[in-house]
Amino acid sequence: MEAQSRLARLSALVAKDFWRDRNVFVTGATGLLGSWLCHALVDAGANVVALIRDEVPRSNLHRLRLLSQVSQVRGPLEDHLLLARAIAEYEVDTIFHLAAQTIDGIASRHPLSTFEANIRGTYNLLEAARLSKLVKRVVVASTDKAYGDHGNRPYTEDLPLKAVAPYDLSKACAEQIALAYHKFFGLPVVTTRCGNLFGGGDLNWNRIVPGTIRSALRNERPIIRSNGKFVRDYVYVKDAVAAYGLLAERCAEPAIVGQPFNFSDERPMTVLEIARATLTAVRKSELELVIENGATDEIPYQALDSNAARERLGWKPRFALDEALSETVGWYREFLSETA
Repeated sequence: MEAQSRLARLSALVAKDFWRDRNVFVTGATGLLGSWLCHALVDAGANVVALIRDEVPRSNLHRLRLLSQVSQVRGPLEDHLLLARAIAEYEVDTIFHLAAQTIDGIASRHPLSTFEANIRGTYNLLEAARLSKLVKRVVVASTDKAYGDHGNRPYTEDLPLKAVAPYDLSKACAEQIALAYHKFFGLPVVTTRCGNLFGGGDLNWNRIVPGTIRSALRNERPIIRSNGKFVRDYVYVKDAVAAYGLLAERCAEPAIVGQPFNFSDERPMTVLEIARATLTAVRKSELELVIENGATDEIPYQALDSNAARERLGWKPRFALDEALSETVGWYREFLSETA
């Protein structure tokens, strides 16, 4: 299990002294970020309670053998009573709210289910946290997509949220509700706006990094749905784990609580650039990309300014792109060989 052994020890990304014996509730635990965050917290000695809606047998949570090391709560975010019971009975101290319907295509075809999960699910969780007397910190995952289109400049946290597309709008609404729970009720909430996450464990093959890796490992030409010129930030999941852990650890500070924070390496790339870098990591740079020139309704340029995270949190990415892509390729090489 070479790839798993390279990625197994993540406790160095969070402060062990802070998390030891702390009761932590993680929604979205079977997802890319959720699985690695759970692993880091378990390694650091936290008591992790994972909210799991659906059984995902090929998920990274399974591959890391974490199901036997976390307490499992089965059900959806839309069930407020379930959330309230879990937070109360497990005496939860910290909440990481990562769960969401994240696929743009699904959101565009089925906006109601996306709004139910992403908006209703968020206020259900926040209300359950408010009713608890033990919750000390809540980290809510928003997204850079919540900004909408602000032109060709790095986005700072003081820009208005102008999201229009269903997924983007659902996350903007959820974030505004989360920050309102802090301002009105005093709930200790912080929110994150990350660039596009990548890393081992993402099974959404429509995303550029896992899709390109799978195609390359099969010696197939990777497909680019757009014209390849859209610009985005790409954030390695390990760097995101460190960011979320640090933000939670510092949540009680007056300059941190109730604030949104951008996280990116501030090196935006076009889709073509990240695809070609991924092919290089797979050692298949000779493969030509298939550019479909579709997906014309996407925002052309989105990049984040992470100055607040650097200056106020002391956060910065730890992993160079080539190192991150190499580890990611190793994870998928192993995964695909086992599931072939």
